[in-house]
Amino acid sequence: MVELLAVGSKAPDFIVDSTSGTKVSLAYFAGKKVVLYFYPKDNTPGCTKESCNFRDISVEIQKKGAVIVGVSRDSIASHQKFKEKYHLNFDLLADTDSALCRAYKVLVQKSMFGRKYEGILRATYIIDEKGNVASAFPKVNPLTHAGQVLAAL
Repeated sequence: MVELLAVGSKAPDFIVDSTSGTKVSLAYFAGKKVVLYFYPKDNTPGCTKESCNFRDISVEIQKKGAVIVGVSRDSIASHQKFKEKYHLNFDLLADTDSALCRAYKVLVQKSMFGRKYEGILRATYIIDEKGNVASAFPKVNPLTHAGQVLAAL
């Protein structure tokens, strides 16, 4: 079982490039709840479905005082294309050095066709207005997860 950050703990700060064209840190979202969802790769079936589901309920999430932010290790250029192709209405963060994924404990050993590699666990954190972990969701289902997050807010 993967051990995510503990609920109630201080969420690690970060500074990474975003699709908004600026560097973003956790402090940038101070005073708002943050839905920080980690996904393996742009333009893959599960990641596309999950991102589009967040897009489709983003207004309801905003009404609960939260912002949505997606994170993967893809480049900003890849994120921009993904965001434009699927009309995503929230920022994507480029964790190209994996520091953010490591801080949030979402890098895990995976295997495909017998080859082992380090990959991103599909997981989500809700961070409260004070920067603490309010909820942690490991191994989420990309088809139903956005609704789960909305219910938790």
